Amino acid sequence: MLIDLDLLSAHGGTIHTYDSHDYIFQIEETPRCYYQIVSGDVKLNYTNEEGKELIQSFLTKGESVCELLLFVDEKYPVNAVTISDCTIMKVPKAEFIQMLDEHPHAAVDVRKYISKTLYNKFIMMQNIASTSAEQRIRGTLKYFKSFFPDKTPFSYEVKLTRQQFASITGLRTETVIRTLKKLEKEGFVKIEDRKVYF
Repeated sequence: MLIDLDLLSAHGGTIHTYDSHDYIFQIEETPRCYYQIVSGDVKLNYTNEEGKELIQSFLTKGESVCELLLFVDEKYPVNAVTISDCTIMKVPKAEFIQMLDEHPHAAVDVRKYISKTLYNKFIMMQNIASTSAEQRIRGTLKYFKSFFPDKTPFSYEVKLTRQQFASITGLRTETVIRTLKKLEKEGFVKIEDRKVYF
């Protein structure tokens, strides 16, 4: 967990449950709460002018959702949508900021998390800018595994559908499938029962 749930609870945090495909928040809403995933998975997405879904990120247990916007006066540039049944700890913004003031260790953890997220976003942007489908997919896999504690080969199960992978990388679904098969032959990924491990 990014921040201990008991600490969040002591500062006004409450547990909320969401069904799969529920919105936690939507584009243009004003950030009013800190959200930390207790269980389940969340995607950050938006729809472009052509009506195509573009996925910015996938988040899972222990991660926070767009916490950096609590520190600036901006609206959400993405939607947060559950992709499985989720339990979320929700803390009002004022109480969250007060908690960070009172507990410097939590503030340091949040700064580290934001810094790591931004660093990985820069790496992700470089990979997405590549014209090579293989480079895009390799970079995306490395990005997601960077948040996973076990770094041994094939320990990370990619919980993305091929379509979601295409939405993140800007590739066609067929290209993702073909490239993943190529990466499997090279020993970069392992595919078992249609699941990808990296």
